[in-house]
Amino acid sequence: MCNIFAGQDPESYACITRSVRLSGHATSIRLEAQFWSIIDEIAQYQGLSTPRFLSKLYDEALEIHGEVGNFTSLLRNACVIYLRQPEAVPRAEALLHPV
Repeated sequence: MCNIFAGQDPESYACITRSVRLSGHATSIRLEAQFWSIIDEIAQYQGLSTPRFLSKLYDEALEIHGEVGNFTSLLRNACVIYLRQPEAVPRAEALLHPV
């Protein structure tokens, strides 16, 4: 019953740390490979590099909430929103092949 979950490639949930600059400060973000893959995809669809996307997302969250308590969790939830609500984020087809 759980093969789809238990049988996944361990590389997909291996943690990867990337160094980024957020609001002018160098920091590192540690996420599972699968999340990085989704974040890279979102950034590409937004027409941004991943570091630029992360910086922009951080700055916007800071502007809206006044602080960003757990940016890593915000990123994971952004991935869930992207996957569960495709209408909330333009997909590549819409950007590459406008109607």
